[in-house]
Parts: sequence; C-alpha cells; structure tokens
Amino acid sequence: MARKAKQAPHNPDAEALCKQVRSAAPATRRQLKDYVRAFLDLKVPDTRLCDGHAAPMDYLWHAWSVDTAAGRTHKNGDCIVWANRGGGKTRLAAVATLLDCLFKSPCSVRILGGSLEQSTRMYEYLADFAHNGFEDQLDGPIRKHRCRFKNGSTVEVMTQSARNVRGRHVRKLRCDEVELFDENVYNAAKFITSSSPSALAAMESASTAHRPYGLMQKIVNHAAETGVPVFKWCVFEVIERCRDRVCSQCPLWTDCRGRAQRADGYLKVDDVITQMRRSSRAAFEAEMLCLRPALDNVVFADFDETVHVAPIDYDPNLPLYRTVDFGFVNPFVCLYIQVEPAGRIRVYDEYVRARATLDANAEAMKARTPCPEEAVAATFCDPAGQGRNHLTGTSAIREMAAHGIRMQYRPAHILDGIEHIRRHLRAGDGLARLLIAPRCVRLIEALRCYHYPDNPQPNELPQKDGLYDHPIDALRYFFTNHIHTKPHSARY
Repeated sequence: MARKAKQAPHNPDAEALCKQVRSAAPATRRQLKDYVRAFLDLKVPDTRLCDGHAAPMDYLWHAWSVDTAAGRTHKNGDCIVWANRGGGKTRLAAVATLLDCLFKSPCSVRILGGSLEQSTRMYEYLADFAHNGFEDQLDGPIRKHRCRFKNGSTVEVMTQSARNVRGRHVRKLRCDEVELFDENVYNAAKFITSSSPSALAAMESASTAHRPYGLMQKIVNHAAETGVPVFKWCVFEVIERCRDRVCSQCPLWTDCRGRAQRADGYLKVDDVITQMRRSSRAAFEAEMLCLRPALDNVVFADFDETVHVAPIDYDPNLPLYRTVDFGFVNPFVCLYIQVEPAGRIRVYDEYVRARATLDANAEAMKARTPCPEEAVAATFCDPAGQGRNHLTGTSAIREMAAHGIRMQYRPAHILDGIEHIRRHLRAGDGLARLLIAPRCVRLIEALRCYHYPDNPQPNELPQKDGLYDHPIDALRYFFTNHIHTKPHSARY
C-alpha cells in the first residue's frame, strides 16, 4: 500500500476536528477508503483489471461492512484472499483488525500465520498503525504478541498448534499464508469463532497459492461449494500506473496488455520486471499473476483441462472397459473407459465411494454400466485384490465374481503405469490421446494434483496421500492391462 505524506493539524481547532473525525466510524465504501488514507496513510488500490479478479479495496470493504448496516445480509464474515506476493494482503488484514477493534467493541481478534514470523508481521503492521494517532485508544502498552484497547477489544498472535487453537472463542480469526499451515491446525481453527451483537464471526484465509495440491487450493475449491467469497487479485491490481513506457517494447506486455496504464497501485513497474526476469515462468505465473499454482512437483504437468477435458458420453459403438482400485476407508474407484479405433482413450464416467462394502460397490458399478454385463470388454483391477481377507476368508476379486463381475489383473510397476498416462496426455508428436468427461471430477482433480513428496525420495515414487492416488491407480491399471488384451472391434 502506498503511503502519503503526513499533514499535522495547524491549530487546536483543527486538531480537535481531526480527533472527532478519527473517532467516527466510516458509513460507506468511499468513507472507508478516505478514512484509511487520511489516518493510516494508505492508499488502497480500488481498480479491477483482470477478468474474475477483485480489487484489494473489495476485501477491505467486505471485512468492514459485514458488521455494519451495509452488510446485514451476511450470515457470517468468512472470506478468502488469494493474492500475489507483495499484494498487500497482510497489511490490509492489519488495517481490518485495527478497525474491528476500534469500532466493533468488544471485538476479539486472533492472528494465525503459516509461521510465527508471518503472524508477527501482521501484528507489527497493526502496532505501527496504532502508534500513528490511536495511542489514546490503547489500554496499556503493546506487548510482544498481545494488545488491548480501552473499549475491551483484544488482539493476540497465536502459535500454530492444535492445542493452542482449541478451546478459544473469538470474533475474528485472520489466517495468513495458509499455504504454509499444518492442515490439522487449520481444521481445528475452524471452530473457534463465534458472533457477538457487535461483530459477526469471521474466519479469513489469505495466501498465495503455491501448489495445486496445497491447502490454499483446497480452500479455494471448497469455497465454490459453500459460497464463501474469494477475493483474488494479481500484480496488475497493485502495480503503479504506467505512464512513460512504449508497450510494444515492455517485457511485461505479453501479460499486461496495457492494463498497467489503468492501474492505481504501488508496486514499481521496474521491480516487477526484475522479479519476472529472475524467476521461472511457472513461478511468475503462480506467485505474481495468480494464474495457477506452480507445477514443479506435480506428476502430470502436461495435464491441461482445456485440452483433456471435453463433453463426452457413452458410445454404444465402442468397446467399454472398467478399471477398479479397491478401497474402504480410502475410496473405492471405478472408471468407465472406451477406446476409439485410432487409439484415443475416453474416460466418460467415474464411480468413487468410501466406506461402502464390496457388495454395495459391485451393485453400484453394474447399475452405472450402460450395457449388459457380458458386453463389457474387460474389467481391470489392482493385483492386490487377489489377496484373502482375514475376516471374510475370500478375496475382493472372488467377491466381485460372485456378483457376475469378472476381473483381470497384471502385476506392473507404478512408474510404468505413470509413463503410459503421460504418453497419452501428450505423445511424442505433441498430440493428446486421453479425453475425460467433466463429470469425472475426482479423476480430473487427481490428474491436476497428484504429486511427488515435498522431500523427494530416491525411488521417485509419487506421494501416497489417500486422496489423489486412488483415481490415478485405477487409471494405471487400465493402461497396464489394456495393452495386453486382444483388440476389440468398434461396432459401427
């Protein structure tokens, strides 16, 4: 955020008027913006420049207005902030915290960061603001990790531990750099907010999204289901206005396309150009443009939803295959696949269910199959399915056979199956030979997020996380078995 020069009152009357205005809560978005600029020396960018993005001021207005007459339609104050590095999300959260404490008393705010250093950074911004003309509102000195206001409002920095976040009830919880959070701590923190007459309960989660399988991406995906607002902005919403450059000669032109000429932010154009040149393209897209998380550690970097996902359905003229990965606590997965005469693979449906018996899964598989069981070309599965269950005395493959589902399997190395999938995502000639229907949401998510361990292993095996590996395992079994089956003719 850009600071403007301080202007001290010239006389006692002006000082008294300034104090009176300072103690008046903003009633409109414009008043809020002017208040922050006048009393906190911050000019908050308020221009949306990219499709689907928000301005930083959109977030600040939301955080403020959910507790005012303008926001009475809100049932809670939750929100998500997805912004670029240097996008001002930490400082804006500190502004929101100060305003909550001043005007929504008694309001208790807790700051929880991806690290203690991150939590402390927001708190330091808050302390700086409080010492900029609001000292008379403080009840005692600002301590290292806690401060109190005379109206009863409090702010405290929390350390990231499940024990620390349990048993506390506060009005506002501001989580910064959630991509660095322990997921168990984040999940425990979801239960500590509660509303008061003066303030709605709110859990705000802010971060840059670094990894497609990271916590931030999960939170953003879940927001679409729950209706929690996502305020997303990138470097162009916070860059300074570009005035003296020739666009065609600017290194940012490919991404900017003249946006910076309408910007009202604070990041220096030269600084952004320097950061772009010193980073990889993938890192710049993830950290500054917020286009997508970096793909450095994912297994299928060539997977592209614009290329590999398309509206397809069952074709009765093509052979039908099913491929299964067994599971109970972890999900049972069945993919429905057809193969075109030219060899392109079409995954047109999926069945994914956890904590269901094999009997229930077998019946669901058959009900989802659009042709008679005897017309299914083959059903492939995990070779481990032949192992005897010590409780039932039989194997998963035998139990499926009892329901009329004959299964085939072949031992194969995990990396061999992964290589088959890669070749179909993008063959040596550059063509894609794998197509997936949009209804296969779990497989699509798995192809996007299946990753190697953050601490690489010598054998280069992907992470067995119980979430993304099962749909991929089912797809692997298809490829490692199908290449050894006799070809089936298309029924045209």
